[in-house]
Amino acid sequence: MLELSEVRLALDDGADERRMLRALGRAAGKMLGCSPAAIEGLELRRRAVDARKRDNVHFICTVRFTAADEDALFDAVPPRFRKHLRFVADETPAFPEPVAHARGGHPVVVGAGCAGLFAALTLAHAGLEPLLVERGDGARRRTEACERFNAAGELDPESNIQFGLGGAGTFSDGKLTTGTKNPAHRLILETFVAAGAPREILWDAKPHIGSDILPTVVENIAARIRELGGEVRFRTRLVRIERAGGRVAAVVLADADGREERVATERVVLATGHSARDVFQMLADGGFALARKTFAMGVRIEHRQAAIDRALYGRAAGHPALGAASYKLVAHLAGGRSVFSFCMCPGGQVVAAASEPGGVVVNGASLYARAGRNANAALLVNVTPDDLPGDDPLAGLALQRRCERAAFDLGGGEYRAPAQLLGDFLARRPSTCPGEVEPTYPRGVAWTELDGCLPAHVAEALRAGIPQFERRIRGYSARDAVLTGVESRSSSPITVLRDKGTCQALGASGLFPCGEGAGYAGGIMSAATDGIRCAEALIASLGA
Repeated sequence: MLELSEVRLALDDGADERRMLRALGRAAGKMLGCSPAAIEGLELRRRAVDARKRDNVHFICTVRFTAADEDALFDAVPPRFRKHLRFVADETPAFPEPVAHARGGHPVVVGAGCAGLFAALTLAHAGLEPLLVERGDGARRRTEACERFNAAGELDPESNIQFGLGGAGTFSDGKLTTGTKNPAHRLILETFVAAGAPREILWDAKPHIGSDILPTVVENIAARIRELGGEVRFRTRLVRIERAGGRVAAVVLADADGREERVATERVVLATGHSARDVFQMLADGGFALARKTFAMGVRIEHRQAAIDRALYGRAAGHPALGAASYKLVAHLAGGRSVFSFCMCPGGQVVAAASEPGGVVVNGASLYARAGRNANAALLVNVTPDDLPGDDPLAGLALQRRCERAAFDLGGGEYRAPAQLLGDFLARRPSTCPGEVEPTYPRGVAWTELDGCLPAHVAEALRAGIPQFERRIRGYSARDAVLTGVESRSSSPITVLRDKGTCQALGASGLFPCGEGAGYAGGIMSAATDGIRCAEALIASLGA
């Protein structure tokens, strides 16, 4: 099989996959110096937007195909295109084959976010019949809980944007981008498609699913785990992990009514997410090995999506094949600090992401169509272990909680969020009303000064970094862009230490810390990848 990269495709040919393949066949034939008929089984593998020249926005694609005589075709390629053509193996990613049942009880997976779902799915494919427990609800009831909170401010601490089937990623933009390469990535994308995600995630350079489709996708993955012999329980909390001789012996679980059950098992995948603060406390109290790690805090920024489209795509803005424009920005400051965008949500909204009473947390989300009036993104600044007092591994968690409670107070209660116009933030004055950009946070905002809910170094770094983004996106530092606080849950402030080779917790054999909460992932794709990695490590431990 051959792979050809850097194939140009006009925007007008990008309306649908069938039309793209016809146009790509013609373009590939020209590059290879052959008839399109000589190219067999053409498959689109990647499509990215090239907007470096805004008067010539187009797609750049990678395709795979076969030919009757691939060696002859390769040898005949014009020299200027030779570097874009290579031989590739036709590899089909797959979950593991069934293995012998484990002694010491079925494995338990705690947390049904992407890390936990893919860990449980991998174990289920291996025939190990895992028990997957999740403190929140399934997708339908969880959606209802989020809607009640948005409408009436009735927070369910057990089922919300942070907790429930699919984890925090379910009610987000559903971005599937990652900065790493791993053979598992293709398997994860194909699993999502089989569960109802749009097929384009297999080739889009910036794939996303959308918070309107993701609930169905994760429900279907949970159903597949059950079909393979696994068990999935909702409204079930982890109370403690029991050890004997430095090895996991059991977990104690509690149902919605507080009734406890001891489940004997020697293998536990801990994938509870970065908002499971009670689990962090339980681990600290139990003497498990924890360490501080660098995390990030900041705000959400909102612009009109049409302005971002024009700034990035020029006259091509609004073309149906392009959709809403996205961006990724970073500014490196004197002294080593950085300001960077995270979880940019084109055509989306700022969401109410609290999971504890009396705290305000913001995040971002988009529906699949990304058709909302505003673009939003987190603007974050790193918080390092050296920024925290003392040596308590939970000090970062305490800082997050203080800032969230300060944001609640600044918002005036009822989970309104504090907000400030960018121009006022840069000028160090409070805001009193919106400009042209209307905030989308569903509980409403209180116009104020955001310094009251941000660590001082975060606020000052934002003031230094945001104006630099104007060089990349004209109009980014517009006075009436809206800042909303506080974005405090972008990453975990804690690492549950594990052995690099076996993925098992230090001092607790049989415990596999996994995903974002344990400090080993930073998004849907990396969390799912770590879930598979930990499950494979667990399977390998059966033969140890």
